[in-house]
Amino acid sequence: MKKYLVGGAVRDRLLGFPVTERDWVVVGETPESMMAKNYRPVGKDFPVFLHPETHEEYALARTERKTAPGYKGFAIHATPDVTLEEDLKRRDLTINAMAIAADGQLIDPYGGRQDLENRLLRHISPAFCEDPVRVLRVARFAARYDHLGFVIAAETRQLIGQMVDNGEVDYLVPERVWAETVKALSERTPTAYFEVLRSCRALAVIFPELDVLFGIPQPAAFHPEIDTGLHSLMVLEQAAKLSDKAVVRFAALLHDLGKAATPKAQWPHHHGHEQLGLPILDGFCQRLRVPRQLHKLAHHVMRYHSHCHRAFALRAATIVDMLTAMGMFKVNADLHDFLLACTADARGRTGLENSAYPQADFLSAAQRAGMSVDTAAVIGLNLRGPEIGKAIRQLRIEAIKSVQCSFQGRQK
Repeated sequence: MKKYLVGGAVRDRLLGFPVTERDWVVVGETPESMMAKNYRPVGKDFPVFLHPETHEEYALARTERKTAPGYKGFAIHATPDVTLEEDLKRRDLTINAMAIAADGQLIDPYGGRQDLENRLLRHISPAFCEDPVRVLRVARFAARYDHLGFVIAAETRQLIGQMVDNGEVDYLVPERVWAETVKALSERTPTAYFEVLRSCRALAVIFPELDVLFGIPQPAAFHPEIDTGLHSLMVLEQAAKLSDKAVVRFAALLHDLGKAATPKAQWPHHHGHEQLGLPILDGFCQRLRVPRQLHKLAHHVMRYHSHCHRAFALRAATIVDMLTAMGMFKVNADLHDFLLACTADARGRTGLENSAYPQADFLSAAQRAGMSVDTAAVIGLNLRGPEIGKAIRQLRIEAIKSVQCSFQGRQK
């Protein structure tokens, strides 16, 4: 069997990155010969097999021919006469079109190694424009390797712009958009993903709710960067420094969507943007089929990030109601991710990137105090129905008042 290690495993090995997943291409075989060797078929659209022991993926060398718009509009040709070079040519970027033979020889017909050394993301052929998912992939690779100085080749950037103008990006389906986006959110520099899409005019097509934020002003006294879109990316940048969790980064990025819905006559002020953004967020998450966990935290951060910033000025009753609405008095409730996203929002402003955020410690203490109240004592008071909830709420208010006094004493 002529088998070759291909794709990301080769790229990351040459970069000195740990290789966590290996893919193989097999030349000169058929589905029947693979199954005769006890490889298990798993490919739906083209012949892919799992190794009987390692369970790594082995794909038959193939070529593709465009037959219809979108990423599914391809005719697959996978026969024993397809060469390794032909298989590599159908891939997106030169750095992903290298292979290593069984004897360790690097096979690099399209200059991938040189592009790695030059820190260049460059497409292989004009066939790149046949698959709109590649626009997202290039942006994601930019997010992964931005810290190494990688840039997108001018000709590749131009080609992506043409794909947007020709409507090819319109055929992206929600599942693929979200799959690439959540990966990008987990990369080292997630802001690069959205910056690339915007620079290629794709952001307006794929994420119009984000694109519209650019150019919307905010009060310079609170937001020296002024532009809401720029602020959103700065918040994402801060979130990436605070947490490697996509759920935190997602919530941080989208927290100000409502500023596109406030009356222009009131700009640069955005009174009520927290509530105005909720239906926009819901539409965004429904369209891309965002998992419930991410949608939920993004909802909480959008609705209550201003409350969090003003935590020291809030009444104890307001804090109790906010934490209750977020379910933060339930067993195993975790306020940490919410506070990280709010901290990122506070720091995602020009000149305030390293500012302290004592509100996080205060609200954490308030949550602990509220959870520590003896609800069993209330149940023993022979109260009924809503009266029980009111009594527990009052106990939590008193507990949080004590926390407020303690923090006020520290500030003095």
